[in-house]
Amino acid sequence: MSEFVTRHVDNGVMQLRLNRPEKKNALTLAMYEGLAEGLRAAAADPAVRVVLLGGGADFTAGNDLKDFAAAGSQENRPGSAFDFLREIRVFPKPVVAAVRGVAVGIGTTMLLHCDVVVASATARFQIPFSRLGVTPEGGSSMLLAGRVGDARARWLLMAGEAFSGRQAALWGLALEAPEDDEVEAVAMERARLLAGLPPKALAESKRLLLEPQREKLAAVMDEERVVFSKALRSEEAQAAFQAFLSRAKG
Repeated sequence: MSEFVTRHVDNGVMQLRLNRPEKKNALTLAMYEGLAEGLRAAAADPAVRVVLLGGGADFTAGNDLKDFAAAGSQENRPGSAFDFLREIRVFPKPVVAAVRGVAVGIGTTMLLHCDVVVASATARFQIPFSRLGVTPEGGSSMLLAGRVGDARARWLLMAGEAFSGRQAALWGLALEAPEDDEVEAVAMERARLLAGLPPKALAESKRLLLEPQREKLAAVMDEERVVFSKALRSEEAQAAFQAFLSRAKG
């Protein structure tokens, strides 16, 4: 388990928390591995009924771009991120997400695999793949339109425009958008409610909800992985990463 990912189980709820606040929980290789490990542990533990994902003041700023910038000569560098995305895609129990602050890139796309998303009204979502010279991941090229509509999904994925938690709730990406200081409490309330329900019935309900798209989604995510990995090593992506890192230093 990464030092930047903590987990705690209480009354059937496993809290998986990102804990790298000084970097707005930007995700590193070890953090992806910690999240995937936590999901595998939760799936195998009958005492865990629900997983609650959170990050405190910020959900996550997405992948640490220093890692992306270093990927030019590493064929399989995105592997840990995609392994985590696979784990959350196949996870059999309910997943609740508590989103405050920023939810960028994979910080938004992972939510497409969560069963309940509680987002602060002022949270800032963004899927800036095109702006960074890369392509959709996490099944977003297939799933996002089902949540927010085709026209809006095309705009968000291609233009990379930011949107708020209030908009996310209006569009169907989040269940609700309480005030910032209420997010964790509301998310925990939802998680505890689910944890108190018959677990086999919940698991079967989730399976039935996902079954119609299971094979297609797996195929889409496999193709996204190939295309994203190629784009990651492209000249335009590497130039975008370096420009971002230069601005950050300035």
